[in-house]
Amino acid sequence: MPGRPVRGSRTGRPIMALLDLLGRRWVLRIMWELRGDPAGFRQLQLRCDDMSPSVLSQRLGELNKAGVLELVDDQYRLTAEGRQLLSILAPLRAWATRWAQRTRPRGTR
Repeated sequence: MPGRPVRGSRTGRPIMALLDLLGRRWVLRIMWELRGDPAGFRQLQLRCDDMSPSVLSQRLGELNKAGVLELVDDQYRLTAEGRQLLSILAPLRAWATRWAQRTRPRGTR
């Protein structure tokens, strides 16, 4: 959380706290899987290639605490802030796609 020490920042600057959260294993995958329809715990676990229930539970708690997702009627869904965060990440996805195309060995395009 911002204001608390995180990996790479003793001060917990907001951008460093965000990068720490997004850099945790499975966080981006969970957000990606919730971009459309909400999902219950087991359904989300299946969407995430059967990740361990303990890791999923931990990540859901972290994302909930951060205000990125919420639990409504036993279904996890992105909050407005979570949807906005995904939209902000869209240019990074576009850049990564162009990067992948630029770095492919010749003859594989």
